[in-house]
Amino acid sequence: MHTWIKICGLSTPESVDAAVAASVDAVGFVLAAGSPRTVDARTAAHLVDGVPPTVETVGVFRGQPVAEVLELARASGVTTVQLHGDETPADVADVRAAGFRVVRAVSAAAYLAEDDERRAAYGEDALLLDAVEPGAGATFDGGPLRASPPTRDWVLAGGLTPENVASLVGQLGPDGVDVSSGVESARGVKDVGRIRAFVAAVREADGNGRAGR
Repeated sequence: MHTWIKICGLSTPESVDAAVAASVDAVGFVLAAGSPRTVDARTAAHLVDGVPPTVETVGVFRGQPVAEVLELARASGVTTVQLHGDETPADVADVRAAGFRVVRAVSAAAYLAEDDERRAAYGEDALLLDAVEPGAGATFDGGPLRASPPTRDWVLAGGLTPENVASLVGQLGPDGVDVSSGVESARGVKDVGRIRAFVAAVREADGNGRAGR
C-alpha cells in the first residue's frame, strides 16, 4: 500500500524543493496567524508556483471566517483547504462549492466523541486526526483510535518524526501521514535531511506490509 504523505508548514523554496524531490504527495502552507510557519498569500503563491501539478498544494487555516479562507486560498493558488477549528458543515460546504478540496482536521479525541450523524454531516473530502494542539509536535494516545478506527480514509498527524512514523503507521494503519515540526531542525525551520528520512521511513513501512492494516 502507498501511504499518502504531506509535509506541512513549508516556507522556503528550498524546503518545497526537498519535499517534491522526496516524492511526497502533498505540501502544506500555513495561512493562519500565530504560527512560526505562517506565510502570507503572496509568499505561498510563489512557493506553489514551484510545485508540480502531480503534488497537491494545501492551505492550512484555523478558526478563520470562510470569506477570509477563500480570499487567501484563491490568492495563494492552493488546490486544497485544510480547516482546523470550529468550522460547521455549512462552512465546509461553502469551501467545497468554491472549488477547493477540503481536509477537515480535528483532534483524535474530538473525532471519537462525534456520533455517526455528526461525522457524516461535514462531507469533507479528507479527514485528518491530530493532537489537541496542531503543530506542537505532541503525540496522542492511539489506544482509543485502535479500538474504534475511522471507517473512511484518514490521515494521521501529531508528533510524527522520522524515528516514530513507521511504528505508528504499523500500529494505527492510517491511509496518510502529515508532518511539520517532526522534520525541523528548529521551530519553524525545515531540515532537508529529516524530510528525506521521514519519507524513507514511511516507504519502508509500506514495503514491510504495514502490520496495522
